Amino acid sequence: MKAQFWSFDLVFAIIIFVLAMVIMTYIWININNEFSLAYSSNIQHMQSQLVETGAQLMSTGYPPNWEYTSSVTNTLEWANISIGLGNGTADGLSYNKMTALRILSEYDYQETKPPLGLAYDYYITITGEGINYEAGMNPSTENITSVQVEKFPAVLNGRPVTVQLEIWSNSTLGIE
Repeated sequence: MKAQFWSFDLVFAIIIFVLAMVIMTYIWININNEFSLAYSSNIQHMQSQLVETGAQLMSTGYPPNWEYTSSVTNTLEWANISIGLGNGTADGLSYNKMTALRILSEYDYQETKPPLGLAYDYYITITGEGINYEAGMNPSTENITSVQVEKFPAVLNGRPVTVQLEIWSNSTLGIE
């Protein structure tokens, strides 16, 4: 009689253990799928912001002479501008606008994100013969979790350059 009682306890314990493992596996798979969907959705959002911001950077911005109408120390004025680095010609960049963006980002980096149309952090480099321009926060110095990069050709002072725009996040799953 004692052996039968022991066998019943063992079978019952195994059933409970297997049932617990099945439930935990089900929960784990669902949580993993939700994280994957959230990450994928946020990557798509970053990619769409990257494309939109890239197009905006190559435009003249709003107003077209925003570099002269924006006070560096009055960040409230920045809400009324849209930052673009274009000079009005096809693929042409304005050195004055590049300088203004660098000054604004060094003064208050966080306040430059809305005029660029960004919810994420950014880093812009423009390189070419004798040209090495940077604005924003370099993601290589941060603990980033996701980054999206776009490069496009441009012209600065008659010389070809490459504009590289990186938008990045160090938030969990790239969520801002």
